[in-house]
Parts: sequence; C-alpha cells; structure tokens
Amino acid sequence: MVTSDERELVADLRGGDPAALATLFDRYGDRLYNHCFRHLGDWAEAEDATSSVFLEVWRHRRRVRLHNGSALPWLYGVATNVCRNAGRSRRRRQRALARLPHPASEADHAEAVTDRLGSEARMRAVLAQVEALPAHEREVLGLVAWAGLTYEQAAAALDVPVGTVRSRLSRARARLAQEVSDD
Repeated sequence: MVTSDERELVADLRGGDPAALATLFDRYGDRLYNHCFRHLGDWAEAEDATSSVFLEVWRHRRRVRLHNGSALPWLYGVATNVCRNAGRSRRRRQRALARLPHPASEADHAEAVTDRLGSEARMRAVLAQVEALPAHEREVLGLVAWAGLTYEQAAAALDVPVGTVRSRLSRARARLAQEVSDD
C-alpha cells in the first residue's frame, strides 16, 4: 500500500505538473523497463517502449487511476498495451524485411555485446514458449509472475475481475508445465 504521497503525486500529474511525471519515472521506470523487456525480449525495444509508456502517461494524465493508493497497476496496464503495439509493429517490420534480400552481416565480438545478445537469446527462448499462450494468458503471466503484481493489482491493470486473473494464470501455468515436460 502506498501513502497519500502517491495520491498527491497523481493529483499533481493530473494538474499538468511535469515534475510529478519525473517522480513517477524515478519511482517506477526500472520496473516498467523490465516489464517491457520481458514482453519484447529486446533491450533496445524495451527502452523505446518505456519511453512510450511515459509519453502515454503524460498524454493521458487525467485518466490515471489508483489501485489501493498506487498508480503502479495502471502504469503496468499502459506498459502492457504499449508492448502489445510494439510487438505488432515488430512483426509487421519483420515480415516486410523478410521480403528483402538479406545483406551479409559481420559479428561483433565485443564482450558487452555478447552478454547482451546472450541474455536476449535466453529471453527469446522463454518468450517462444510463452508466445504459444493465448494473449490474455500471456498478459496475466507477465503482470503476476514477472512484474510481481498481486492478483488484485493485475485485475486492475487489465480491467478484469480477480477471478479471471486467477483462472488465466492457472491455465497459463498448466500449459507451460506441459510444454516443459514435452521438451
């Protein structure tokens, strides 16, 4: 539970105070960035998505909703929508690029790039199994299992009943367990 400080912060944001947006970013930017990475599996896309999340928050600042005194569930809802749109854009871009001839590429052997690519490859392997889930189950899994929201907070972020969150998460876990046992 968050103190009245968050209520005041949201009131300031709704009033158009850019410092309130900066405070929300400082408070929740890292969590939303990780949430975006878990959805997109790419650090650069996650950075872009996180920027888009806060642009959307500013554009829709009068719509911010608190859940148990916290704006975080609403922010996760915005982030989920931004990631969904980014994923669609990526798929369209990939289909367009697949129609072009492939240029020769050279590998970069820098250690930092290798580490980054390794983490992206691992995340993509996980996402390959997660992407087999229906979209509504992926969203619940991302919010509860990866972002650490409670069932109630996830329900608020997705604007669905708590029971729906529980059943979607249960089905997602069962499907993933079956995938792991099949592999």
